[in-house]
Amino acid sequence: QVQLAESGGGLVRPGGSLRLSCAASGRAASNYVMGWFRQAPGKEREFVAAIAFNSISTHYADSAKGRFIISRDNRKNMVFLQLDNLKPEDTAVYFCAAKWRGNEDWTNWGQGTQVTVSS
Repeated sequence: QVQLAESGGGLVRPGGSLRLSCAASGRAASNYVMGWFRQAPGKEREFVAAIAFNSISTHYADSAKGRFIISRDNRKNMVFLQLDNLKPEDTAVYFCAAKWRGNEDWTNWGQGTQVTVSS
């Protein structure tokens, strides 16, 4: 099992940027596919981005393409989500998630970090 802890959320103006971090601890953390999800008030949790265990591939929700970048540093067991050109509709709690490579279901979740985009 891997434990996840997010950081880096905050309040930012529209058009601004944030960098979210996720620290992964536990056995074989670098072998997990890592992802970011978000949940806005009154809405269901939605997929934002994912990255393969070896960073060879990334996937993004349409809402994230061109504005967000997911990356990871397996030496430090860290995953990042760079958020650029933020919009008010990006306001949500952002969750880091992990799943063993080859699995379909996301099995490990962090507690979330709040991102608020407002002028």
